[in-house]
Amino acid sequence: MPMKRAVVLLSGGLDSATTLAVAREQGYDCYALSLDYGQRHHAELAAARAVASHQGVCELRVMRLNMGSFGGSALTDDSIAVPESPSEGIPVTYVPARNTIMLSLALGWAEVLDAEAIYIGVNALDYSGYPDCRPDFIAAYQRLADVATKRAVEGRPIHVRAPLIDLSKAEIIRLGMRLGVDYAQTVSCYQADATGRACGLCDSCRLRRQGFVEAGVPDPTRY
Repeated sequence: MPMKRAVVLLSGGLDSATTLAVAREQGYDCYALSLDYGQRHHAELAAARAVASHQGVCELRVMRLNMGSFGGSALTDDSIAVPESPSEGIPVTYVPARNTIMLSLALGWAEVLDAEAIYIGVNALDYSGYPDCRPDFIAAYQRLADVATKRAVEGRPIHVRAPLIDLSKAEIIRLGMRLGVDYAQTVSCYQADATGRACGLCDSCRLRRQGFVEAGVPDPTRY
């Protein structure tokens, strides 16, 4: 069988670890891409390395891109506090254009690798209201990839896949458990400490904890 390659965006969180497992199950040789973009929850990069090693990726690359130089998000600007209770509208943890930039970097690497797919773990159900986690965003980016790449012009488009986009957090966890994901390795907290210990209060922690409860799976998160 011809080799199938995919670039998987791997943050080190629950969703991206599950997405990597899905890509592997679907027969892809996976190349993981993580971004050190100035996020305050830097422990997720160590988690990404652990997940990549456990799942046997072909290669993990960590790219540095200081999005904190723009600020505008509680994840990249220490002067903006991470909310510890639900808020209205798009929360301050939204990082402007983050998924657009990450997909663009993944698209470039995919062209170099002659990969046929990019996987991203965005989710439109149990998420914090981010505009770049919606199906409309993925569809729009696919249209961009279809006109922006050499592969697509030659009739071999790079497919942008978001396999978790319509799943609840509980469904994602059950899927990951079936695929052998070790969620103890993952870090989802927006303000995890240097060892990866979660705050238990931010949006991401609340969604993650509730997902384990609804999935009926013991929560391995260190709080």
